[in-house]
Formats: sequence, structure tokens, C-alpha cells
Amino acid sequence: MHLKSISCRVFTTRWFMPVFTVALGVALGGAQWIGGDRETGLTTMALFVAIAALLVLGGRSETIRALRGDGRDERWAHIDLAATALSGIVVITAIIVACGWEWAHGRDGSPFVQLGAIAGLTYIAGLVVLRARS
Repeated sequence: MHLKSISCRVFTTRWFMPVFTVALGVALGGAQWIGGDRETGLTTMALFVAIAALLVLGGRSETIRALRGDGRDERWAHIDLAATALSGIVVITAIIVACGWEWAHGRDGSPFVQLGAIAGLTYIAGLVVLRARS
């Protein structure tokens, strides 16, 4: 069996995203708990469990099915790509503004400089790889 077909099946089952959401909630909430903030850690875990429950129980919603990965088609692939691009533009803009704010206040811009560098390098690498594949 081909690895790509296995990974596609794993990521497009209706259970992947809810399980991943709970695991992420436990990891992030656990980190907060370990860091000394037990109450926030438990709140984080509860929030992620609630989101996972919404993903499991919202099976009739086309949007929730697409978020889960089991309702995807060509139309949703295009919507997902556009939404990803929009979120990238918003986050990169926020990083640039935050970096400028830090510099204007005499600080070194950390961690925004690093995040901006990661975004820029990833974009350039994406252009090179996707161009080579086309």
C-alpha cells in the first residue's frame, strides 16, 4: 500500500480531527499546568474537548464535515486553500506590525523577527518546491 494513500485515509476520517483536537488540548493544557497555572490548563483542556465534541456531533453540517476532513471535495479544497491564504496574510501582517511596534519602543522585535523570518523562508521554499513540481 502506498504511503500517500494511507496518510490521505488517516487525515480524511471523521475521527482524526476530533482526536487530534483532544490531544492538542491535553498537550497545551498540560504545558500550562506544568508551568504552574493549573486552572488555565484545565480550562484549555475543557475548551479543546468541547471543540472536539462539536466536531463529532456536528456531522450533518457541511462546514463541520469539511473541517473534520470527511466532507471534502474539489469545491472545499478550493475554499480551504483560499482560507489558508487569507489566514497567512493576516498572521504575517500582524507579525510585521508587531515587529515594527517592538522596534519603535526600542526593543529587538523578538519573537516577531524570528516568526517573520520563518514565514518568509517558508514562502520562498514553497515557491521553489511548487514551481519545480509544476
